[in-house]
Amino acid sequence: MDLGGGTWQRLTAVVLVMAVAAGCTGQGEGAGGGNDEDLLRNHDWTQMPGTTARNDILRVSASDRHIVEQDSSGGQPNPPLNLAGPHLRSDGDFTVTARMSGVGDDDGDSWLRLYGRVPVIYDEWRQERPSLRVGVTAAGQVKVQIWDGGGDEPATSKDFDCGCSGTVTLAVSSIGDTFRVKADGRRLGTVQDPGVFAEGTVWFGLEADAGEDERREGWRLTQLIARAESGDSLRVIKAPQLRQEQSDDSLRARAADVGRPFDVGAALAENPLLTDSRYRALAGSQFSMLTPENAFKPQFLHPRRGVYDFRDADLLVRFARANDMKVHAHTLVWHEALPNWMRENDDPEEVRRTMLRHIAMVAGHFKGKVAEWDVVNEPMSDDEKSYTNGDLGLRSEQSPWFEAMGEEYIDEAFRAAHRADPKARLFLNEYGVEEEGERWDALYDLVKRLRERGVPIDGVGFQNHEYAPGDRIDPETFRSHVRDLAELGVQARVSEMDVPIGEDEEDGRQTQADEMAGKLRVCLEEPNCTSFSTWGFTDRYGSTADTKIYPPRTADSLPWDAALRPKLAYERLLEVFDEA
Repeated sequence: MDLGGGTWQRLTAVVLVMAVAAGCTGQGEGAGGGNDEDLLRNHDWTQMPGTTARNDILRVSASDRHIVEQDSSGGQPNPPLNLAGPHLRSDGDFTVTARMSGVGDDDGDSWLRLYGRVPVIYDEWRQERPSLRVGVTAAGQVKVQIWDGGGDEPATSKDFDCGCSGTVTLAVSSIGDTFRVKADGRRLGTVQDPGVFAEGTVWFGLEADAGEDERREGWRLTQLIARAESGDSLRVIKAPQLRQEQSDDSLRARAADVGRPFDVGAALAENPLLTDSRYRALAGSQFSMLTPENAFKPQFLHPRRGVYDFRDADLLVRFARANDMKVHAHTLVWHEALPNWMRENDDPEEVRRTMLRHIAMVAGHFKGKVAEWDVVNEPMSDDEKSYTNGDLGLRSEQSPWFEAMGEEYIDEAFRAAHRADPKARLFLNEYGVEEEGERWDALYDLVKRLRERGVPIDGVGFQNHEYAPGDRIDPETFRSHVRDLAELGVQARVSEMDVPIGEDEEDGRQTQADEMAGKLRVCLEEPNCTSFSTWGFTDRYGSTADTKIYPPRTADSLPWDAALRPKLAYERLLEVFDEA
């Protein structure tokens, strides 16, 4: 990421003014040079996760959103931001004025965050981009943190003594390469600016830390004003229109001509959908179905016990409706992507109640809004011993659901989902079952048992992640499994396909195209195969990127490259539809 050049040519002034205890004004030093733009009134903040809007005042509550790694370790913070609300476009210096009340007094930390670029959320990881976080701590200090796009943690973090509480005014001015921090007109110090707002955009996030009291009510934002400085230009940008222009030359147009109901889809992420116009245009014009990449997973919409926030997930549903797309919702029950609190109780009956309450609340919220659910995701074990000595191949490791209920958790989950949304089609989703072997055999036997017990399972998703050459399966093997399910009266779908290729792999793009085209052809030829979806559609945001480095190194795994140019795989998918 290049943060030089234009960074030092622009002089960005950011002044955050948060109301003061009695007697302080709502303006910081250096104000002047432009008309005030009120960012709270006449703008939409109703889609801001973790907040409640009333009478132009935002109450910010602690959501405790975190992203855990695939092995359930860690807990990277995942604070929300206002994707569907106003953001700023500036070509120079500007001031942002904010008033916060209910802060300090040992009542948790209160934060305003200004993003120069919106983070990218991968499957179990968040890539931080340049941003400035400023707030009042529970101890009454002013804290400034700066991310420069080079790591998960802040590149700079500095505390300033303030004695702030109640209603507080804080000013942070960026002049050249230095942030100057003041409170109530009193200079606290300076912090180096690495060029947070080099691209001239500012997105807003609001956060409340619960501290030791999980019942904390949070704090209130009562004013948010933007002003251009020194004659520079500043515009307030509203959220984009969700409806995208349609094209007859697209995957979804080809799918509509198949002669039977068939959908072509991709996993979509809300951050680029609202902030990257080219990503948004392709997503809305090319696909007839979307799978939420992360927003429907428990740690995103159910981060605390009894606390749900559907705002990010609702954005994806709104986008689907605006573009006549179906939603294949992912996922209700999984051993990954769980908030830590879901693993804290080892009482089997309480674990069961937790699962059933979650399904009832989430599937009930989206009743009539989604077409399909991945009810249970990846129930098969990765341990070879699970397929021997009479074991049935089900995952027990790291699965609180299996540990509490055994195989019955799958029955219970499907029945609960059906009760909550009787018209939705219900799928079990799994990887590595496209090929022959004990994993497929165990999955087939599981589906057969579920059908015999009257469990309302409608289909199986074959993920088709082909991460290495050894994962590439003859389409005819895949076809035989689709037909096996047809004999059980069960549908099939390609649910998450991607085909990463190495830089030294000869004819890699051809292989990638052949693999995707081969699986699509099988789906179109087998009547019980209902859809074909890739896990993402562009390498720019693909989850197979190398996330061990900053910024991540993009992979070559999806039909569009990192510059959003179509690859051979896209052309081959169009050809297969034309041949159908």
